Amino acid sequence: MVTVNNRRSWSSAALLSCSIQLISIVSTSCFSWSPLNHRQHTQFATLKPSSLQPYYSNSGGYEWNLNVASGDTATTTREKLETLATIANDALTEHGSDIFKSFKARVAVISQSADEDTQQDALRLGLVATENIRKEDELVASLPFYDTDGSGLALAPHLATKLVYKDKLPEGYDGWTGDAGLLAMLLLNEMARLNVDGSKGIDLPTRKDGIPSLMSAWVTSLPSPEEMSNLHPLMWDEDDQEVLQSSSTKKIYRIMDDIEDDSSWLDENAWSLDRETFPETIKLQIGDSIEERQCFSTEGFRYAVSLVRSRSFFVDGSLRLLPYLDYANHDDFDSFELVGGGIGMLWGSAKGALLKSGKSLREGDEVCISYGPKGGADYLLDHGFVPPMCKASSTGGAVTSELTFEVDDTDRFRDDKLDILEYETYDLAPMEPSQVFDVTGGRPDPAMYQFLRLAKLGGKDAFLLESIFRKEVWGFMSVPVSEDNERAAVTAVIDACENALKEMDEIIDEEGSALSPKLQLCALVRGSERQALERTLEYVTQEAEALDLKEYYQERRLKDLGLDSDWSPEDDDVSFGGTRVPGGADYDW
Repeated sequence: MVTVNNRRSWSSAALLSCSIQLISIVSTSCFSWSPLNHRQHTQFATLKPSSLQPYYSNSGGYEWNLNVASGDTATTTREKLETLATIANDALTEHGSDIFKSFKARVAVISQSADEDTQQDALRLGLVATENIRKEDELVASLPFYDTDGSGLALAPHLATKLVYKDKLPEGYDGWTGDAGLLAMLLLNEMARLNVDGSKGIDLPTRKDGIPSLMSAWVTSLPSPEEMSNLHPLMWDEDDQEVLQSSSTKKIYRIMDDIEDDSSWLDENAWSLDRETFPETIKLQIGDSIEERQCFSTEGFRYAVSLVRSRSFFVDGSLRLLPYLDYANHDDFDSFELVGGGIGMLWGSAKGALLKSGKSLREGDEVCISYGPKGGADYLLDHGFVPPMCKASSTGGAVTSELTFEVDDTDRFRDDKLDILEYETYDLAPMEPSQVFDVTGGRPDPAMYQFLRLAKLGGKDAFLLESIFRKEVWGFMSVPVSEDNERAAVTAVIDACENALKEMDEIIDEEGSALSPKLQLCALVRGSERQALERTLEYVTQEAEALDLKEYYQERRLKDLGLDSDWSPEDDDVSFGGTRVPGGADYDW
């Protein structure tokens, strides 16, 4: 397996910070577009970034929107959307029925009231039903994968390494950004193929008739880097990213490190070697205008990763980009995630993605999906918004935080422990020396304690690392080993919670009373994670005070051998192991 450069501290690149300018596609027939894929509402521009507001969506979420003024500005915005929709609808009208085997929806510009703090109407895009959906779980739309040759609309990571970049990447290439990075590379290639000064990139995959037109309309409708600088944390300015870094245990700097390392490796080993194929900038025809955008560069790669994280879905065992299906907005309730399944074709059936309704709908009702069970930080880092189910509350909701632990580099038994993690834990997914665990408050994940007991194993308990116990030691860690070992594991959790809370406290002390929209999102994440950490800390602290009540390895072993009670010579019934009495064997010598 080939990996890119080692991780290094994040050196911040200059992030884009510009006024928002809308470029989007709206379909007036049967398909849809919405900029930040999903849960976000479209930002329609001419307003300054300071006008950006989070609001509570009736369909489920604190989402981003630009308040649209009345009069000429609103009229211009709607006209612009309708003009761009024509470009998409031409392709959809001609080719959509051949590609989407079912699509009972169209895109619509929807006016929605913002929350009571804003009290202004805002425009957004979403899917609406084109016919009555009479029951829950009814199929609304489907899109075949065509995984073998990539000849369809859907994009999957293996197409990058096995087809498009096959001759540019070493065998077994495995970047820090993982599948999201591979999809970002495919997305950059699709953008480059549409360069108005002549097609760039690699002219793969070869697609079925009509799909190039659909792909072109989808790619050019994606939010611009300027829009994403307000929509997605990966494109925020450095000051806002720094606040988010301290607001969550899911660190944005780790993601930025991965992006920088991968883009540096790709630039050095592929892009810079052939700038004719991989230009740093390209020009795209966006509606009636031409825009120049970063492409095969660090800035372009970060932009593409932000799009992928906001628009991709894990379906049928793989992370995928699913054009047009990705326009459906998020709803916390009465909605389903996209799923994989069979799609009827002329020659039989094919695998594909299915969009099903979570409830009965009337014609014109909005069709929503769920982006899955995630914590607030995951929603923000993936999609750029925080839904209400992730808010801190007295009932708990979906509050979650994240704790990271690792085997100490200075541990004298480190090699033995790494050997156990790699070969004696889980055959299909060997464990790494650094592990991340979610905490939601209350009793921590048993798997976290199991890992910590092994990581903290030492002293008189180190005999369990001997080769004679190698096949059983991981199982031993699922229950308390010794009081000293258990205290070390519990203390590690307490320290991790306290350190995370301390970092969040420093942000609270600095922020003052007035918060920008981005900092309001950070505050939502921080409040949710604080609740999870405080609950976990309270539980584990109480647990630390009762360690003497637990049963440890020594007591369990003695009990197994029947040696857990006092022995007396007067006790005629004494037995060893609970099976026989000394001298009681009936042997015929």
